[in-house]
Amino acid sequence: MARAVTGPVAEALPAAVVVASNRASAGVYDDTTGPLIVEALVEWGFDVGHPVVVPDGEAVGTAIEAAVSAGARLVVTTGGTGLTPTDLTPEVTRPLLDREVPGLAEAIRAHGIAKGVPSAALSRGLAGVSGHALVVNLPGSRGGVKDGLEVLAQVARHAVEQIVGSDH
Repeated sequence: MARAVTGPVAEALPAAVVVASNRASAGVYDDTTGPLIVEALVEWGFDVGHPVVVPDGEAVGTAIEAAVSAGARLVVTTGGTGLTPTDLTPEVTRPLLDREVPGLAEAIRAHGIAKGVPSAALSRGLAGVSGHALVVNLPGSRGGVKDGLEVLAQVARHAVEQIVGSDH
């Protein structure tokens, strides 16, 4: 899934994970996607706490804004990217972005499709820059999260460093 940080230990950059789920936020069941993302981000050398689990919709945007305001350099969301009426993560993410990074969202969808998951094409997740942070919407399924993390593992650190003009 993720590759470990090797060589000299790089500075641990702050990151945040936001889970969009009406049922998990209501305690109907435990979220299992947020911990997958946290584990990967820690492995990649990010400093990240527990996932923030919120209902679908505006609460997702509020959580993203709070993470960016608190200094997160990477914010990864999971859930709310499908076609149901409550799937509003892209709609609440878009106004927060200073600029989109469509190639990253497209690569995540293409990776899922290439792995034999045609429904990956239905994910409406976005990726973009908000302030000094990279924000990435992943699907809400464990498989979709794992596929998205395989793509992010290759580019996340480089992307967040580029956002602030670091050498690359």
